[in-house]
Amino acid sequence: MKKLLILGAGTGGTILANTLSRKLDLKQWDVTVIDKAVEHLYQPGFIFLPFRLYGYENKSDVAHPVKHHLPGNVNVVNADIRLIDHAGKKVETSVGVYPYDWLILALGCHVAPEEVEGLEESMGKNAFTFYTLEGSLALQKALEKMEKGKLALNIAEMPIKCPVAPIEFIFLADYYFNKKGIRDKIEIEFVTPLAGAFTKPQASRALGEIARSKNIKITPNFDIQGVDHEKKVINAFNGDSVEYDILASVPPNLGPEVIDESGLGDGAGYALTDEKTLKHKNADNIYVLGDNTNVPTSKAGSVAHFEAEIVEENILREIDGKEPIAEFDGHSNCFIESGFHKALLIDFNYDTEPLPGTFPLPKVGPFSLLKESRLNHWGKMGFKQIYWNLLLSGHLPGDPLLPSHMSFTGKDISSLAPE
Repeated sequence: MKKLLILGAGTGGTILANTLSRKLDLKQWDVTVIDKAVEHLYQPGFIFLPFRLYGYENKSDVAHPVKHHLPGNVNVVNADIRLIDHAGKKVETSVGVYPYDWLILALGCHVAPEEVEGLEESMGKNAFTFYTLEGSLALQKALEKMEKGKLALNIAEMPIKCPVAPIEFIFLADYYFNKKGIRDKIEIEFVTPLAGAFTKPQASRALGEIARSKNIKITPNFDIQGVDHEKKVINAFNGDSVEYDILASVPPNLGPEVIDESGLGDGAGYALTDEKTLKHKNADNIYVLGDNTNVPTSKAGSVAHFEAEIVEENILREIDGKEPIAEFDGHSNCFIESGFHKALLIDFNYDTEPLPGTFPLPKVGPFSLLKESRLNHWGKMGFKQIYWNLLLSGHLPGDPLLPSHMSFTGKDISSLAPE
């Protein structure tokens, strides 16, 4: 019997376990998913937990058992990955060795506060991160006690998971403190190594204007050197510093050490991935998707969804003796909460930055691009049920209104500005 091994039961791994188990003849193929986690977390909910917004208050609002979303006809193994022997086509785990004919890497990435001097020691005192479930819940308690002072958000370095989440956080913080009636007593500062609020210039300008309208200070080009939780200050390598009372930190994001230790990574735990085919650059019979890749697009759930379509097609093509297609364009789209029941939507790829317009249909929308609207907010709110019930089960891939390739339909191409 031939063996397909999927490492990681996050968004990408779960989608592919479902779609490939339906496409492969399971009388000839054994499909196994290995993950050290027993719970699947809806990570977009982490942004709301610190503020107890929109029904996100506790762990139960974002967590489901991993097995709940995997098909019953695949093997699910709860284990740590210790080594990927790509020459011998086998994976060593804490519970045994698993050979494979084809391997999918979907191991994600994680925050690494230890990479910044003083940050790990500051966590839980006056520094927190909403990039983990535990961190979001701890920050929730800290913000509930905050009645005045300064809330600073710092991005340590890029790339990070979900690059819109930091700007969403500061917009929601503004909304949260307005709701509490103490916004005039709270200073909010967004401290980033980027030149502006986001990685793409046109979106950065739009988001920067919203931040200014909310009296949120943006401090760009800040390369953090360390955190001093006793003095409540973050310091940059060039000597600049920013004071805070509560620090919402986005620590460095790294891929799993086992990727580098197995000779498959770029030095930061991200697998060396062909950006068009999503096949590993240096190892046969391995595909990569989601946050575990080093392709130059967002590490976001939408990207894992779109990548899953390409990986599925390419693995099936190669099993049939055909060449993989080189068609992934880096497509990503994200709702960006801006507070007060409004949100923006951005849609872009490797080569084209977010543009204004409507999505997914021209003029009709119903969602607006690069513009705040209530419909966008409700689109984001409704996505949770779509995620649990349609996306993970693999019933969204192939949807003509949400293609894996970015469509220019509805977009105002004339608005393109030189970078």
